[in-house]
Amino acid sequence: MTDAGAHRPGRLDVMARWWRSRVVGDVNHAAVVAKISAESGWSGAYLFAIVISAGISILGLLLPSSAVLIGAMLISPLMMPIIGLGFGIATFDLVEMRRADWALLLGSVIAILLSAAFVAVSPIQTVTSEIAIRTRPNLFDLLVALLSAIAGGYALIRERSTTVTGVAIAIALMPPLAVVGFGLATQNWTVLGGSLLLFLTNLVTIALTAATVARLYGFGAHLSPTQTRLQGTLIVVGLAALAIPLGLALKQIAVESFARRQIREAVLQPFDASARISQLDIDFDRTPAVVRAIVLTPSIVPTADASVLAATRATVRLPLDLHVDQIRVGMEIGAGEAAQIAAAQSGDGRASVARDARNEVAERVALVAGVPAEAVLVDTGAQRAVARLAPLPGASLATYRAIEQRAAAAADGWSIELTPPDGAPGPVPITDDTPDTAALDTAAWAARRLDRGVTVTGPAAARDAAVERLVAADVRAVAGPAARGATLDLAWTEAQPPR
Repeated sequence: MTDAGAHRPGRLDVMARWWRSRVVGDVNHAAVVAKISAESGWSGAYLFAIVISAGISILGLLLPSSAVLIGAMLISPLMMPIIGLGFGIATFDLVEMRRADWALLLGSVIAILLSAAFVAVSPIQTVTSEIAIRTRPNLFDLLVALLSAIAGGYALIRERSTTVTGVAIAIALMPPLAVVGFGLATQNWTVLGGSLLLFLTNLVTIALTAATVARLYGFGAHLSPTQTRLQGTLIVVGLAALAIPLGLALKQIAVESFARRQIREAVLQPFDASARISQLDIDFDRTPAVVRAIVLTPSIVPTADASVLAATRATVRLPLDLHVDQIRVGMEIGAGEAAQIAAAQSGDGRASVARDARNEVAERVALVAGVPAEAVLVDTGAQRAVARLAPLPGASLATYRAIEQRAAAAADGWSIELTPPDGAPGPVPITDDTPDTAALDTAAWAARRLDRGVTVTGPAAARDAAVERLVAADVRAVAGPAARGATLDLAWTEAQPPR
């Protein structure tokens, strides 16, 4: 006797049949393949879109302006070649894969070189907030690319143009390439490497996800089970290879975010309730992590550093090199407001003029230095502006000095002092027993800004010449042990005594 239930189709079989008949059967596969073939290769229109999108992207990054960047994302010329690559993988169409790869390679190289050329002639070469956020990809970036690729593949197959527009904004392929060009032009390899990883994350994730969506919609149905297993293995291995390092990066970001909140709270603990943090810079890439804070306070607290370290020890499980710069300011808010009211009632506009001048200088310096305008302390009477520069990935002391020089040029007639992050001064090259003067002058500038002394170690003749030049530059420099080599080693010592 035959068991009738043995021939009854299961739920998965029913769903598969429904999918093939109602969903896959409703797709015009030939039309989709023709559209991808027409738009995923190299053409004059594609080149034009690459140039325009790259130009808009680098302008949006340097300004920085999210609205301008969205304009570049809307063009999104790279998306169709990547989708074409994904569909080529899905159908094992080697011709389509080569066409898409060629368009991607040429388009990417042109975008990078164009962005680098623009940055090279631009007066603004600061790592802005829009650039910085594209240098540390993490698992969330992969998830965004994955979900966007699902939506993009669906929109292409179902011919939903409005969905494609939204996907173009979400994926943001061109801005990371423009950041690669920025890193190339400024020789900032940390920025270049991080943004290139973000672009490759988007590219690989979109291509592999598009291949998966294409197979679900019946593309590549002619492939054998062996070819299908090979596709599946390629997709899983490719996504896993990206997910593991990006997941670790996300974990590190979470640790740093928690530590940043705890440090901010701890910095204010030793001070009066009216004190506030003017600037807080934390460099987690160094060991121990370097923390430099500027606190505006009505009274100086000599033990602030020790108190903050004690407050962070229980919650922040990272070794810290911490220092709090205290700036004593008057907190007589009512008196200041009364003086402004009196000046206004007497028709004296000098207070307003001074305030406008302060804001203008603060904004100019902030734009070049890449810091918030409120972090720039301006003394209109002495025509002097002071700020602490945030750590820039891969930047040297020479980079920070160049930023100060550009800020001074932008605020003509003002004295601009930008304090660099408290990094090591680095080696000084020697030629014929003569130390490199440019490197020494940069070290002297950093020593004055950081209020540090310098110990010089290396060949005796060059060492003594370096000490003499540093002392002449008003830096407390001392000679360390004599040593052989082609460079001088400089090391910071304790803060210099008041001059």
